[in-house]
Amino acid sequence: MTHFEIELERLKNEIIKIGNLAETQVVESVKALLSEPIEGKEVKKTESKIDKLDVKIDEICQSIFALQQPVASDLRFIMAAMQISNEIERIGDLAVSVIKRAKNIKDKHDLIAKFDIGDLAKKVELITMKTNECYLTRDEITIGEVFILNSTIKKLGDDAIDGIIGEMKSHSKVVVSGTNLVIVLKHLERISEHCTNIAEYVHFMVNAKIIKHDKHEDLNL
Repeated sequence: MTHFEIELERLKNEIIKIGNLAETQVVESVKALLSEPIEGKEVKKTESKIDKLDVKIDEICQSIFALQQPVASDLRFIMAAMQISNEIERIGDLAVSVIKRAKNIKDKHDLIAKFDIGDLAKKVELITMKTNECYLTRDEITIGEVFILNSTIKKLGDDAIDGIIGEMKSHSKVVVSGTNLVIVLKHLERISEHCTNIAEYVHFMVNAKIIKHDKHEDLNL
């Protein structure tokens, strides 16, 4: 195996690592939202690992560009890897924000149950897992599943937010909890969007074609 091939394999494995760490953070954020116990120290350690890997991945990409002249398919992979790493780092940040915000939401359980937020949160877990899977397998069907899940999460999130706002208008006592929960839901929607961006980059790696959200329905996935 050449030095170039070793570096490419190393880059692929670092993306897998950072993706798995971000998935762990999302799982922990859902636990925090649904009032399951989480280990705060582990969350902070994982956050630090994600940040360090993001920097490391950029350095590997820069090193490859400096020392090699990649062919088209390898070049697409390297370009996509840099973007994917950035998207994953944002997922990790948003998950930590959900954890911090969820801890401060009092009397959230009634709102979570009333607007089926538990189901939405579990779908965000699922889309994160599917995103890591599509990077590993480059499978078109899995990429399509990410796009479909994102649309479902967006609709569920928007419906829940509308419902919570309506509840706050009717009952002033839930204004503080409701406001914080709306922010959490926006974070979860953004996690889903970042997952969709990653799936788009994987599609670019496989097909040498850039797609945007409004073009997903045109794909034969």
